[in-house]
Amino acid sequence: MADRKKKILIQSNFSKAFTGFGKHKKNLLKYLYKTGKYEIVELVNAKNKKFEDHNTLPWKCIGTLPTDTHILKKIQKDQVRTRNAGYGHELIDEIIEEEKPDIYLGVEDIWAFTGFTKRAWWDKINSIIHTTLDSLPLLPEAIEAAPRIKNYFVWAGFAEKEMKKLGFDHVKTVRGIVETDHFFKLDDDKRKKLREEFHISKNFIIGFVFRNQLRKSVPNLLDGFKMFTANNPEAEAKLLLHTHWGEGWDIKRLLEEKKIDNSSVLTTYYCPKCSQYEIKPFEGNGVDCGKCGEKGSSHTTNIKAGVNEKQLNEIYNLMDVYCHPFTSGGQEIPIQEAKLNELVTLVTNYSCGEDSCTSESGGFPLEWAEYREPGTQFIKASTSAHSIAQRLQQVFTMPLAERQKLGAQARQFVINNYSPTVIGQIFEKCFDEMPFIDWSEIDLHQLEKRNPAHLPNDKLDDAAWLLDLYHNMLKMYIDDKDSGHKYWMDQFKKGAKRPQVLSYFQQTAKKENKDLFKKSLKEIIDKDRPNPRLAYVMPEHGEDVLMSTSVVKGLKETYPEHDIYFFTKSDYFGLIDECPYIHKFCEFEEEMDDCFYFEGRADHEGYFDLAFLPFLETKRVLNYTHNGKDKLQFNLK
Repeated sequence: MADRKKKILIQSNFSKAFTGFGKHKKNLLKYLYKTGKYEIVELVNAKNKKFEDHNTLPWKCIGTLPTDTHILKKIQKDQVRTRNAGYGHELIDEIIEEEKPDIYLGVEDIWAFTGFTKRAWWDKINSIIHTTLDSLPLLPEAIEAAPRIKNYFVWAGFAEKEMKKLGFDHVKTVRGIVETDHFFKLDDDKRKKLREEFHISKNFIIGFVFRNQLRKSVPNLLDGFKMFTANNPEAEAKLLLHTHWGEGWDIKRLLEEKKIDNSSVLTTYYCPKCSQYEIKPFEGNGVDCGKCGEKGSSHTTNIKAGVNEKQLNEIYNLMDVYCHPFTSGGQEIPIQEAKLNELVTLVTNYSCGEDSCTSESGGFPLEWAEYREPGTQFIKASTSAHSIAQRLQQVFTMPLAERQKLGAQARQFVINNYSPTVIGQIFEKCFDEMPFIDWSEIDLHQLEKRNPAHLPNDKLDDAAWLLDLYHNMLKMYIDDKDSGHKYWMDQFKKGAKRPQVLSYFQQTAKKENKDLFKKSLKEIIDKDRPNPRLAYVMPEHGEDVLMSTSVVKGLKETYPEHDIYFFTKSDYFGLIDECPYIHKFCEFEEEMDDCFYFEGRADHEGYFDLAFLPFLETKRVLNYTHNGKDKLQFNLK
């Protein structure tokens, strides 16, 4: 294997996206590419498999979504399937088999990878998950998958601590990369000129850089700011909110409700016409640019049109202190960017914020009260407005030398824990210790079949009885520390009986057999036969399936050269197994209610020349002419 580079498939947001995952991925890919050691494939969430927006990148890019627009439309009818498709659930097996990586690295929220650990390839290659866990109780998906994730990385010490409480000692904190060279404190003259440009030379500037989402505690910050300004009028304080005012919190309305003077709250305006920004009070979106004069071109900064990293660094340099109150978060990269600018940071002491409140981090903790998020019941933090006001007071009255010392400490903390070199080396060492994969010895289609007929020995105690079910029925080789095992032991304590549990496991085994061993059309067809293929679909009921045999006879007379494949539910195979006109009968699946699935369209080639779906209403069958290959077209003579 030494004659080739180790191949790494990295799945996450696009490396050009201005998201936390996107920025981390960009920095990691740049680091790995510069080593020259690896063949890199970037797998991009929510992009077409053959998307074209990557021609400037030096590594291969693949999207997670099918290319066929008709298939996409079917996927979009189901919200869950739509979300999962964006994370590769439709194509991941195909991509893994095509690319044959030595290492798979998935970087996303844990639920994005639901079921990946049960895929045929998972244990056959080196698989890594690098995920964010931001709230208690921890997501069930994170716990259930833990025994099957050998290389389990989390973005914050909070997540590692909580996972280890549950017995998962292999979970390790590996933080998201922050580009340390792009963020730094400007010299005093440049900072002075910048502040003069925006008329804030005499003001104490409190900054917050954030995506305007409800989990960012804007109302709490406004309350704390109001308290601070009332107690410290000499500060002439202004709050700089670098965010988009057109989503999330209605900040303008909040200011009115809380009777906060609009002129005391600043924001960033960006003009895509001249690529310049302004710092000023909110005036609405779509205002005239004060730099180039373009009418209606300037908006509060957002993910579609915003400042570059050089400009963002300037904006951090306008601040005297950085305050980041939030309900929870995976890492909150602006906190680290602010620290790199040698700002004292005030951060909610919960979730990933715990990493930024330590004595060595150059920051201070903000106190919070617990509330439960409706629906999920997650513990979330409501940051204390009094704590915000007190910490702002502490920084404002702090001697300049002490503030500078804390700022320098904050910068070094980020360099030591978040820099491309530090995090890149962690991954590099991990990759180098992993073996090459010999794909000539891997058959992803040889899966261990579940055994729903297995009956465990009733003389075993409950713990051993459960392990027997897992090992011999579900073919899952877990121990008694597995969260699933713990769950069922708890159910026994609550009064559950063995027959109930056995029935559940049996149903699960049957379903997994169906899911795992379901064959695609590509696998069903007989490739060694030169004959054209015709699909006839009648999923149910018995009388319809039986009557269809006469239809099949007529089709065979019309298309004698075609092999006819009959698709129905397996319950009805016995009704058609003696029909001489059927070449093969096959299991019906939900996606088979579509002519284009069989016959192809656009980039989807299809596997059958003709497909007939008489169980559907005429209006649903769009491909009346079967791509011009049928013999039943109108004769207009």
